[in-house]
Amino acid sequence: MPSETSETGKSGESAGAISEDALLGGRVILRQPAAGYRTAMDPVLLAAAVPAAGGEQVLDVGTGVGAAALCLACRVPGARVFGIDVQRDLVRLAADNAKASGLRVDFMVGDLQGPPSRLAAGSFNHVMANPPYMAPGRGRPSPYLGKRLATVEGDAGLAGWFDFCLLMVRPRGSVTIIHRADRLDQILAAIRGRLGEIGVFPLWPGGEGAKPAKRIILTGRKGVATPMRILPGLVLHGPGGAYTPRAEAVLRHGHGLDLSEPP
Repeated sequence: MPSETSETGKSGESAGAISEDALLGGRVILRQPAAGYRTAMDPVLLAAAVPAAGGEQVLDVGTGVGAAALCLACRVPGARVFGIDVQRDLVRLAADNAKASGLRVDFMVGDLQGPPSRLAAGSFNHVMANPPYMAPGRGRPSPYLGKRLATVEGDAGLAGWFDFCLLMVRPRGSVTIIHRADRLDQILAAIRGRLGEIGVFPLWPGGEGAKPAKRIILTGRKGVATPMRILPGLVLHGPGGAYTPRAEAVLRHGHGLDLSEPP
């Protein structure tokens, strides 16, 4: 069962209560703020879509408390996984989560517009990100600083996130993001001419009746000119609301998502 403690963060506000949760059927321990932004399924699905192998280097941009980075490290033993985030208190929690989960991930504090010098351009086989979904001025801002930083774009903007991901990935390496389906046109505009072999993978809600996809996973390779593909995607819920067997395999059992081939 999740438990709660209390801490004070360093991002200009009290971090408040900290809950202890779990991902991948308990294999990843996740301590995170009990209020504000809360990790859901998106980082788990993102990590499952990254085509990483043992010995390769992977960077998680905007890592937060480390959910995506830790899920990838759990699924791909031997991968060298790094995470970067601007919020120092969340990076501290991410490091605690890695230790509690028995996983080796190197987390660091850094800004996209002023990254730490230890991050060398073009040094990663794969880069993944769960960028803020909302453009500035859209929707009602959260009273929690951490949630605002996680959900609303800052000075970098969507193009700035891609600029950083493309800077960090090596030629022919992959960039994978999860984002809102209704911003796909802006995403494609930001990567035009810079990523190829693009795959758009819809996440279908499923359940009772047909519903449009609200989220997509997009992957591509730097410096590759292969045409874009629209993939079948993943249906998340069955008619009764429970996860489909394929979604269950990813979310509970740590299976990967192969975005190179139809299911």
